[in-house]
Amino acid sequence: MSNNFRKKIIISGSLLTSQFYMSAVLADQTDVQLASNISIEEMLVVGQKDVPITIEPRGLAVSLGQEQFDSTNAINVEDLMKYAPNFFVRKRYIGDANGVPGFRGTHSTQSARTLVLVDGFVISNYLGNSFGFPPKWGVVGPGEVQQFDIVYGPYSSRYQGNSMGGIVSITTRPPEKNEAFITLQGLSQPYQQYATDETYNGYTFEGGFALKQDDGPFSMRGSYRHFENKGQPMSWSQLTASKKTSGIDVTGAVEDPALITKTPIFAAASLDDNTQDQLRLRGDLTFDNWSLQGLLVYWTTDSDTTHPTTYLHDANGNPVYSGTVKIDGKYWDTAALNLSLIERTEILAGLGVKGSVGEWDVTANLSHFWLANAKTFTSNGYNNGINNGTGIYTNVDPSGWWTLDTKATQKFAQHEVTFGLTANRYETDSITYNTTQWRDATNQQYSIETQGKSSLTGIFVEDEIHLQDDLSVTAGVRADQWKAFDGGINQATAKAPENYDARTETDTNISLSSQWAFAEKWLAQLSLATATRFPTVGELFQGKFDSTGVFDSNSFDPNLKPESSKDANFIVRHEFEKARVTGSIFYQDVSDFIFSFEHINPIGAKLTSFVNVDRVRQTGAELIIETHDLLLTGLNVDFNIAYIDDKILKNKLLPISEGNQFPRIPYWRINSQARYQLTQNWRLSGGVRYASRPNNNLEATQRGDTYGYASEQLIADARLSWQANDSTELSFGVDNINNDKAWAFHPFSQRTYLLELKWKH
Repeated sequence: MSNNFRKKIIISGSLLTSQFYMSAVLADQTDVQLASNISIEEMLVVGQKDVPITIEPRGLAVSLGQEQFDSTNAINVEDLMKYAPNFFVRKRYIGDANGVPGFRGTHSTQSARTLVLVDGFVISNYLGNSFGFPPKWGVVGPGEVQQFDIVYGPYSSRYQGNSMGGIVSITTRPPEKNEAFITLQGLSQPYQQYATDETYNGYTFEGGFALKQDDGPFSMRGSYRHFENKGQPMSWSQLTASKKTSGIDVTGAVEDPALITKTPIFAAASLDDNTQDQLRLRGDLTFDNWSLQGLLVYWTTDSDTTHPTTYLHDANGNPVYSGTVKIDGKYWDTAALNLSLIERTEILAGLGVKGSVGEWDVTANLSHFWLANAKTFTSNGYNNGINNGTGIYTNVDPSGWWTLDTKATQKFAQHEVTFGLTANRYETDSITYNTTQWRDATNQQYSIETQGKSSLTGIFVEDEIHLQDDLSVTAGVRADQWKAFDGGINQATAKAPENYDARTETDTNISLSSQWAFAEKWLAQLSLATATRFPTVGELFQGKFDSTGVFDSNSFDPNLKPESSKDANFIVRHEFEKARVTGSIFYQDVSDFIFSFEHINPIGAKLTSFVNVDRVRQTGAELIIETHDLLLTGLNVDFNIAYIDDKILKNKLLPISEGNQFPRIPYWRINSQARYQLTQNWRLSGGVRYASRPNNNLEATQRGDTYGYASEQLIADARLSWQANDSTELSFGVDNINNDKAWAFHPFSQRTYLLELKWKH
């Protein structure tokens, strides 16, 4: 056991002991029976109060419900959160599989810094930490969501260190009565960029039923969702200067002097023709003191990116996709336009139970998420693509995770004590083959295999102590043991597989939160915590392929240190007659920050890999205003503005980055939504999302507003809904009314129209 670990254990034990002592002294001076019934109002902002929050509201906490959902253009489930304070989801296009959520100063590729739950079951993909490992949003359709709860930061010991950024809890609709429901959506996006001028269309169907036994404990809810959409181009291929002296004379290349690499664009690529099907079944058994819930989701995805568009044409008007070309007397080489197909079948199975054992309230959730099918077929260039020539075939099997969360809570005197255990196990194995016919993966020749596993087991205790009827203190301690094992790489060109030593590390963290109603309609909360985020399998053991298809064996590091943070959040809230105003200031100091960037390694070689940045600190402030019938009866407005200062304090691998704002983190972020009940049957709503222009790289030398940059963003949305009768609602919405052309390296969607029909009976 390390000295640091012993020190944290001693501090944690002393902290809890002191809290028990304080409460014992108070117990002698107050009526114990009265104190056991005291509960200070939860510190919630921007949200409902009718349904209890499903995660501990330590730090900034948001609970979104039906009022917000009915007023939001939501095609995918993550859209329901788009106006939450100081929050975003990196959703580039409708149906994007790589929608990474970000809290405050969390980079848009730090997927492992968010804990996402559906009905208490973990859907966070901790097999890696990048845009390629987002939460599995697709296991839920927006029509099945009853509640979205969001907590910013790791301020409760109940949750593992992956909550360093924050926690998202999705609660689906319970089967409370017999009913049937259908939602139909049609969407259209006219899109213009460079020489692309197309309209991309899609639609969704979601329908199902709920059954509830009249005189018995059983109820169930089942649904089916079908989604189809073609997204806009995600990348543009550029020409490179050629040393050749012959080529095809072409026209049509597009110049953009603002590009990072200032060469002409010759093609639009990575247009995802995406189809998804989801089958979902939830069953509940409810008894006097116990309830049992089961969830099963079967989700398939087919992604087709086989239709790049060239801008080049020869003298006869024929399209040119490859080879060396001549433009105005200068010769250029075209980059490879690879065609790709992806097939995925993903399954989530979960079982939850809650009830009472003696004086203890007990809950337990066990879930398993796995990829039953995960195959990628990629051509070697455009000509092989259209002729079904050579290519690469990747099969990921097995891949998935198990998670367990158990806890027991008891109230006595001023105390509400919770003990718990959480555990997970993540596993992946990816094999790549060279093939002679890429679409059929024929004549497979072994190329490379990467694999690895990790596990985390944690125990915690947390005590919420009601010192007075207007003051509570919650103290907690959490101890985790992490393992990474069975990591290895086997390449056909290597003499033998390279296997990595197993690692085991143990750490403990503490949390302390105090909530005080210090005056009438005033509430304050101070939350402090430490957290440890251990590396993922991908960061430790799995490399990446470079732009030429060659495996980069230096893009990962089996010796990465875990990230360690110190966090603080102070919140004060005041209730007015028709408004609620919340101010928040936050602080996070992260040591051994894990990030992938280009640097010089100790032996002088330049490479891009996951490494530990010595220290990154973020501070900031948030102002959140909620109004109800303030200017007009029926008009409700949520407005929030945030300032984020996220600085690199020390980075010995790239000293020039020290003092810079961390990439892709804006200084300013604004999210706002207004909802107006025009008449009993008509509802109008609108929203605004803004983020100032961030840095694009650690050196802070790249700032732009075109392809390849993270840009400023200003997006306005609107929605009009008509409640035709008790069963039917028709809505028309427009996202990005102002047609802002924003970028997250790749382009975000431009103006998009949505027509929606909902029916229930």
